[in-house]
Amino acid sequence: MNGAPGPTEAAPHQKTEPGVTPPPSDGRAPALEFSKLYKKFGDNTAVDHIDLVVPPGSFFGLVGPNGAGKTTSLSMATGLLRPDGGSARIFGHDVWQDPIRAKELIGVLPDGLALPDRLTGREVLTYLGLLRGMPRDVVDQRADELIKVLELDAAETTVVVDYSTGMRKKITLATALLHGPKLLLLDEPFEAVDPVSASTIRTILQRFVRGGGSVVFSSHVMALVEQLCDHVAVIAKGRVEAFGALDEVRGDQSLEDAFVHIVGARTGGEEGLSWLAS
Repeated sequence: MNGAPGPTEAAPHQKTEPGVTPPPSDGRAPALEFSKLYKKFGDNTAVDHIDLVVPPGSFFGLVGPNGAGKTTSLSMATGLLRPDGGSARIFGHDVWQDPIRAKELIGVLPDGLALPDRLTGREVLTYLGLLRGMPRDVVDQRADELIKVLELDAAETTVVVDYSTGMRKKITLATALLHGPKLLLLDEPFEAVDPVSASTIRTILQRFVRGGGSVVFSSHVMALVEQLCDHVAVIAKGRVEAFGALDEVRGDQSLEDAFVHIVGARTGGEEGLSWLAS
C-alpha cells in the first residue's frame, strides 16, 4: 500500500491518496477490489488509476458529483466496459481474466438497463434464468418468490414496456437476485422511484446484507447513503478522495456537508437572480 494510511488512520473528511484502502482483516477476499483501475475517453480521464477495496458483507455507497466516474467504475467492475488499465476483482476473481466465475457471483442493476420489454416480468425472469443454465423448477420457484416479495404479482400479465419506473427498477432487481449472487452492484437503484417502491427495494437490500451478501451502490442522495451504508467512498474527477467506514468519512457532520467539503464544491444560490425576489 506504499505506506499510505488505511481508513482507520485517516482523519475525517481529509483528502487521501487513491488506493489506500487495506484488505479485510479477517482473511476473506474482498467483495470488490479495484487495482489501479483506469479508463480514458478521448482526452477525458474518467477513472484515474483508482484502488478501492469493498469488505465482504458490507453495504457500500459510492458517492460523487455528476461525471465523477462512478458509473464508469461500476461498468468496468461488471464486465460491461473494458478498462484501459488496472483490474477489477470479485471475491478474488478478475472480471476480465476469469469472467465466467466473476459474473456468477454478481447481480447487476445498471442505470438505464434495456430489458426484453415485450415480455411480462415473469417471462423476463424465466428467460434470463434459463439463459444462465438454471433448472426450470428453480427458476419458477424463485420467480414466484421475487414477484410476490417485490409486489409485482398484480402485473403478471403486463409487459415490461408498460411498467412504471418503480416497477422497472423492481423487476431489474429481481433479475439481479434470481441466481443467488454474493455481491450486488447497483447504479442509482432508487433514482425516480416512488416512496413505496423505494421502501420495498431498501428492505430487500438490507435483508440481503443481513444474510451475508454484499452491496455496492451509487447514489446522489446523501441521506439515503447515510441510512443504508456502513462504508462509503467519495469519488471526484475519477479519483477516490475519501473512503472508509461511514462515521469516519462524515465525522461529526452530515454526509452531505462532508461531501461538499471533500470534493471542494462551491454551493451557490445566494448571489444573482435578483429578479426572483418579490
